[in-house]
Amino acid sequence: MPAVLPTFRRRLGSALLALACTTLPQMHAQTVSAAAMQEQAAASAFDRVHQNPLLLESFLRAMPKGGELHMHLSGAVYAETFIRQAAEDHMCIDPASYAIVASQTAGGCATGQVPAESAFSNPGLYSKLVDTFSMRAFVPSAGISGHDHFFAVFPLFEAIPRSRWPEWVDEVAARAASQNENYLEIMNTPQMAQTNQLALQIDWPTDPAATPDFALARKQLLAQGLQNAIPGIRKEIADFDAARRAMEHCGTSAAAPACGVDTRFIFQVLRTYPTQTDFAHTPQAVFSQILLGFETVAAEQASGHPYYVGINLVQPEDAYISMRDYTLQMKMIEYLHTLYPTVHISLHAGELAPGLVPPDGLRFHIRQAVELAHAERIGHGVDVMHENNPDALLAEMARKHILVEINLTSNDVILGVTGIHHPLPEYLAAHVPVALSTDDEGVSRIDLTHEYLRASTEYGLTYRELKQMARASLEHSFLPGDDLWSAPDTFLRIVAPCSGQRVGAATPTAACSSFLAANPRAAAQWELESRYRVFESSFK
Repeated sequence: MPAVLPTFRRRLGSALLALACTTLPQMHAQTVSAAAMQEQAAASAFDRVHQNPLLLESFLRAMPKGGELHMHLSGAVYAETFIRQAAEDHMCIDPASYAIVASQTAGGCATGQVPAESAFSNPGLYSKLVDTFSMRAFVPSAGISGHDHFFAVFPLFEAIPRSRWPEWVDEVAARAASQNENYLEIMNTPQMAQTNQLALQIDWPTDPAATPDFALARKQLLAQGLQNAIPGIRKEIADFDAARRAMEHCGTSAAAPACGVDTRFIFQVLRTYPTQTDFAHTPQAVFSQILLGFETVAAEQASGHPYYVGINLVQPEDAYISMRDYTLQMKMIEYLHTLYPTVHISLHAGELAPGLVPPDGLRFHIRQAVELAHAERIGHGVDVMHENNPDALLAEMARKHILVEINLTSNDVILGVTGIHHPLPEYLAAHVPVALSTDDEGVSRIDLTHEYLRASTEYGLTYRELKQMARASLEHSFLPGDDLWSAPDTFLRIVAPCSGQRVGAATPTAACSSFLAANPRAAAQWELESRYRVFESSFK
């Protein structure tokens, strides 16, 4: 095991360990004692297998994990699925790039291309496609880093039609169910081509140093019909969910385990519009996408059952446009947040490392996401210790209960940041809430259990600390409704309507049942505690 573990354990201190302990003062003493004893039995079982990665992986796979908050839909799908779907749809492979492309002629593939189904009779082609669509077998070479290979993957399968996306959601939900997860927030990019075109018609300063009139730009976009795209976006995502649930036979006696995974979506904004060829028009196009995101999520919230529950900015944070316009984009979100204060915001910030950008590019991204853009969650946050006055920033994030979505494998393969160079210990020591996530589990060839295993073996996290992270994932989800716990990030006392019983009881009281029915976030948290009750009671 890594030598950093003893140092990490000392640095973490006793405060977080005390916080992670689950005592529930509102319960009857006998119930509290039983719950504490069962949790201790599970913790002891964890300790017994901690030095054996195979046994530990088996333990963690069964352990309830709550939710995954940082997952990109296309990146979460395994390469084998893309190959199968391309073959079933009679698509083609470009052997120069190994990209999946649509058939170009009535007779099939264009000259030089090969039918996708030929991969099933050509083991070399099949293996090459898997390697090209993922990080499997990747070895950095001159001019090609893990970062470059990772981000070059996504255009290779973007020709697969959107009609296949329900199958993608089914795949990730089934994988989540197999690992005892009960919630997913999946980042997804709606169709926004028309929105980008509208952006070219609004007033926007040609001088990059000039401050845009966001209010005027918004007024013009709405006048031009930006909101006309919203019904189609909402119908598409609702249809996706309905199709996925039909595949899983949800609501029938043959319902698949994936039906037990509540799946919501994050509206992805392409921060580099959507390619890096039209530098002049990128700012207004990104603004139009962000506005559409706020408008769509607000409309979803009003529906009572939102599929889109928040927004995020995606694409490489180190890209030219991302670096050039970062502060401007944070100011866009700051302005729109004042008009749509209930729309939830999670932002990729600090997915950077020394050498990837100049030193001054590491100094402010997370702080601006927190202080300008009002981010409720930060995705990655890898460069936090390179920010100006990092200790004050960590304290601010802890005080504001801003969660960090930690993606250990992604940070390793993309940024080369791992072990003692990763800030996970600093976040925990500062009491910043943390949840583990996969980012792009298909591209990275992992799952959430792998991230729990990695966090435990590389940083010495205990059972109770991992349990704390699982609870935090639902505490900081963008599910609508009130929280089950009476104080943020403590998990010590449940709200009054559900008090007087063991949290997660199989049959909650009438008052608690009514509360849970009215508050999906609390219901998901109750479900997690119910799963812990079952899981921990299996240990003696």
